[in-house]
Amino acid sequence: MRKLLFFWVVITVLISCKKEALFVPRDISKVEITHFLEDSLLNVRALEVNEGRVVVASSSGKIYQMVLSYMNDFDEGRYFEFIEDSLKQNNFRALAFQGDYTYALSIESPAKLFQGGMLVYHETHPKAFYDSMDFWNDQEGIAIGDPTEDCMSIIITRDGGGTWTKLLCEDLPKAIEGEAAFAASDTNISIVGDHTWVATGGKVSRILYSPDKGKSWKVYSTPIIQGEETSGIFSIDFYDELNGFAIGGDYTEPEINVANKIRTSDGGKTWEIVANNQNPGYTSCVQYVPNGQCKELVAVGFNGIDYSRDAGNSWKHLSDEGFYTVRFLNDSVAYAAGNGRVSKLVFR
Repeated sequence: MRKLLFFWVVITVLISCKKEALFVPRDISKVEITHFLEDSLLNVRALEVNEGRVVVASSSGKIYQMVLSYMNDFDEGRYFEFIEDSLKQNNFRALAFQGDYTYALSIESPAKLFQGGMLVYHETHPKAFYDSMDFWNDQEGIAIGDPTEDCMSIIITRDGGGTWTKLLCEDLPKAIEGEAAFAASDTNISIVGDHTWVATGGKVSRILYSPDKGKSWKVYSTPIIQGEETSGIFSIDFYDELNGFAIGGDYTEPEINVANKIRTSDGGKTWEIVANNQNPGYTSCVQYVPNGQCKELVAVGFNGIDYSRDAGNSWKHLSDEGFYTVRFLNDSVAYAAGNGRVSKLVFR
């Protein structure tokens, strides 16, 4: 019986390894860009693609959506339409939609979180500054912000977004002086199942990790460039429970490409610098390409769009078109947003 079990395990491992070995990443060489929403006053750092919709929230409080057509391979059903008129004058940098609602979170004090057009969280602390938001499921969500006391600000909902509660500092890792986060692309949080990773930045840039949807937390150091208020991790993404990538740099010196790209294969406990002294330099958002087996990555920043087919070891510059944030619809189509526009990206 033990021999049979042993052979079954060996065969299973061999089959699994063979499947992994058969995967050959694409060699994407270009990106086709179509602008669907253009306005010289538009500034968008919060974008979501899900359930047949593309939704963006702007720094002026405007929220737009595009409904995608299921009948034509998720091609555009119509152009972006303005869907919220009551939230003007809010600087939105974080956005999510879950269930029947769109959630938008403003950055500075007073910080305001809206469910649809209804205010569901309000914080007046003078240091309040929120950076990113995400959901585990229809009932539970999380948003993170800079410290107001001696820990990162984390608010959580467990009732479908109707009410939000700020975690006590005694239940969170203590922040180090100068540690905060960046509201650059709404990608400071990455969620896989119940696992959650939060990236901090500034004078100290670390990873806060929760294995249980925010009930308990650990903190891990990273080797990314840090030490200045303008440096550190700006974006983090996990492909699965073990493999993740973080990117950033110093936005005041965007050409510097030293220690601004890091990778983990053990769930964030340890990180290694990759593509050191290689472009891209400062980048505000990184995303794994769907079905890319942890190999394919796309990064965007105001210096353009870059692609990796080898888990971040090397990068190919695809375009000089600058964007702040990007989300994938499938393995070839993404939507990106930035200064003055929201665009569709098709990778070839």
